[in-house]
Amino acid sequence: MSDTAEHREKLMADLKLVVSDAEALLQATAGQAGEGVAELRARVQASLSQAKDGLIHVQHAVVEKAKATAKATDEYVHENPWSSVGIAAGVGLLVGLLIGRR
Repeated sequence: MSDTAEHREKLMADLKLVVSDAEALLQATAGQAGEGVAELRARVQASLSQAKDGLIHVQHAVVEKAKATAKATDEYVHENPWSSVGIAAGVGLLVGLLIGRR
């Protein structure tokens, strides 16, 4: 997995954790009274809603990109079966050599 993909996954996990913690905080302060607290709760709820929508959008985009990549790979393999077999054999040989050296 590339560094960018790892960073993206870590960011998604961190954002989900922040959303979860913020929801827990909102539940814990539900009984608090006061105009300032109510206004703050409303802003936090709006921000959480936006963050959730953003996470859902990013997740859908990642899924669509993965599907497109899988489709392109499938088409390539069907159009070039022997090249695909050669590439797979080369990768297998390389992995075998690396494992054998340890």
